[in-house]
Amino acid sequence: MSLEVTRKENQQPTPPTGGHNGNGMALLQSMATTHRLRLNPNTEHKPESYEGLHLEFSPLLFSSLERYLPPLMLSHSRDSKLHYMRDIILRYSPEGERTRVQKQREYRQKIISHYQPLHRELYAMHATNFFAPSFLKAINENKEESFRSIMAEPTQGVFTFEMLQPHFCELLLSEVENFEKWVHETKFRIMRPNTMNKFGAVLDDFGLETMLGKLMEDFIRPISKVFFSDVGGSTLDSHHGFVVEYGINRDVELGFHVDDSEVTLNVCLGKQFSGGDLFFRGVRCDKHVNTETQSDEILDYSHVPGRAVLHRGRHRHGARATTSGHRVNLLLWCRSLP
Repeated sequence: MSLEVTRKENQQPTPPTGGHNGNGMALLQSMATTHRLRLNPNTEHKPESYEGLHLEFSPLLFSSLERYLPPLMLSHSRDSKLHYMRDIILRYSPEGERTRVQKQREYRQKIISHYQPLHRELYAMHATNFFAPSFLKAINENKEESFRSIMAEPTQGVFTFEMLQPHFCELLLSEVENFEKWVHETKFRIMRPNTMNKFGAVLDDFGLETMLGKLMEDFIRPISKVFFSDVGGSTLDSHHGFVVEYGINRDVELGFHVDDSEVTLNVCLGKQFSGGDLFFRGVRCDKHVNTETQSDEILDYSHVPGRAVLHRGRHRHGARATTSGHRVNLLLWCRSLP
């Protein structure tokens, strides 16, 4: 079986705003030469939290970069370290990237300053209200056997598990509908999640970036450290969070592709629908992304509201047609700066 894969690229503006993969390492090495940053991170240092600040770059990027600061800088105030790191990032970012980052910041600020959230309790992490008890128990125990006790692995590298409480799914669906109503009423032109989905919304753009950052850092990264360490699962530090919508008068299906992420979280939020199964066809490198699928790599997965799918971004997959109703999924593309 052979299918043509499309690389799923982000639509501008798109996080992360720092380097990614090999380019990120080159950037750090260049910084180290001029500013005497550490070439290797201080793994024993506990970095500051930069959540809740109005930053051009992901708060997790600053927390990760802080581990590379020279020893004398570590005792300085958070503001001093932030200024130092921000100056370095801007100094070594290409001019086009700096312009893009500034435009993205202005775009988000314009939305956040005008949009009135419907459910403010969604905008901060309330784990006991958001997650299924079995999921929380496994996270708190933080052991491979605990994770496996709540998971199924129907094909190698694809994990499914109960994750979100129904009430959280309902609240998030309601918030997205409220945001889309505001977009329609104000005729505000928004950026869609990526180049393949024409419906849906980027959750980071209207204020949910901090909550989703905590979701990745405290709940997805511990699992990814165990199962996806080969692709940076233990060092996930930035994300792109969005919802996609399928059904009549929306996107119907999604072509065969790979994600722009190290690790992808995909959770069905609802509502009533038929069809829309995910299909997986194995992991490939860039050079062999369109090679034949082996029989043991074939998986078709039916969505269940509140149940999560976690996989490598490079695991080839697609979505079959949603034949009736309305399906909404939460996606979190998790990325790592080496």
